[in-house]
Amino acid sequence: MPRAKKHKIYVLDTSVLLYDSDAVKNFQKNDIAIPITVLEEIDTFKKGNNVINLHAREFSRYLDKISDKNLLQKWIPLNGKTHGRLRVLNNEKSEVDAAEVFGKKKNDHRILNSVLRLMEDEPEKKVILVSKDINLRIKARALNIDAEDYETIRIKDIDHLYKGKTEVAYEDSEVIDRLYEEGQVDPEAVMEEEPTSNHFFILKNHSSSALGYYNSKSGYIEPVHKRTAYGVTPRNVEQIFALQAIMNPDNLLVTITGAAGTGKTLLALAGALEQRRNYHQIYLARPIVPLSNNDIGYLPGDVNSKIDPYMQPLWDNLSFIKNQFSESSKKYQTVERMLENDKLRIIPLAYIRGRSLSNVIFIVDEAQNLTPHEVKTIITRAGENTKIIFTGDIYQIDTPYLDTQSNGLSFLVDRMHDNDLYAHINLEKGERSELANLASKLL
Repeated sequence: MPRAKKHKIYVLDTSVLLYDSDAVKNFQKNDIAIPITVLEEIDTFKKGNNVINLHAREFSRYLDKISDKNLLQKWIPLNGKTHGRLRVLNNEKSEVDAAEVFGKKKNDHRILNSVLRLMEDEPEKKVILVSKDINLRIKARALNIDAEDYETIRIKDIDHLYKGKTEVAYEDSEVIDRLYEEGQVDPEAVMEEEPTSNHFFILKNHSSSALGYYNSKSGYIEPVHKRTAYGVTPRNVEQIFALQAIMNPDNLLVTITGAAGTGKTLLALAGALEQRRNYHQIYLARPIVPLSNNDIGYLPGDVNSKIDPYMQPLWDNLSFIKNQFSESSKKYQTVERMLENDKLRIIPLAYIRGRSLSNVIFIVDEAQNLTPHEVKTIITRAGENTKIIFTGDIYQIDTPYLDTQSNGLSFLVDRMHDNDLYAHINLEKGERSELANLASKLL
């Protein structure tokens, strides 16, 4: 007879609850344990405007709602028959002391001791520590504790994440000629199955080529033409596709991924300025990832002085666009007036929480440093006549509990492609300079 599976108890670390305040609901009928140290850490995160502070408050409210005076002594049911039970662990005295093993008393070691004691108290059950902290998982395994990453929101096959384009080769030029002459071709002439909405194509044969995209409204593949946006001209095929995605009024949500120097932010900003007459404002934002885990509050000056160092890359791209024109030119002066009149604003993301954004183009740079929850929060702010553009490099993560598979930008591309309102393109060729390209390739 097959062995009965051991009932599982998942012990959640602080990093999991700050990443997803609803994490306790995502383990089916298994039990959930929260070390008292985790609650102490959650309490220190309750004040603030970042998403982790929001998650800390939401989890505290949830725990207050379901708990009673016996939370430290017994397991309490989470939600009838669909979920398991929850308990707070307050006993950190175990046979093996993590603080002695690793030579230092710290909260991580208190959490490990709670897990070790639970394993002693519940030998018939499988106890698993769940944490987004890689080092804590490594330490847990060194103590023979089963440890896992929190993978409820995680892309399984990142190597095959949607790229937004396909190259098709032909022996003759018939399809290419038809696209130029008739302005459209049937998708069956390009690929066997129906293409993804707003998918881009590079059609080639020995002597000619053409660029196209699948317009799901018309049901045809239509040509993509090279265009200039506010003095910025695409330098390669992918940049042509990116500008097409940005400038298409039917695309209310656009993502542009690629390594540093591929032109993501510059194209997004130039495309937004070119469409300025269709919107009341242009917002530029990027997540603030403080250096050395320090909050921006330690920086001197007012709010603008504090956030300016983090927003400097956006200012640099804006300066590049302005400098395509002379200071006396109409386009240069237009950008200046937009800044003066708040028609063009560079803001931290925390400023948009709770707002409804109507008649704006909203560019979110470095979106790979956002969680899926943050991305959802931003998109759900969209009101009438709003376009949102996310840019970022999914391989360049600057926050400790996100990676290529769990960040919000990867999650968005994976979930949203093949939607009529959405377009995506991955930029591969660097255009910053020959030196930058050489460094990206060899270093």
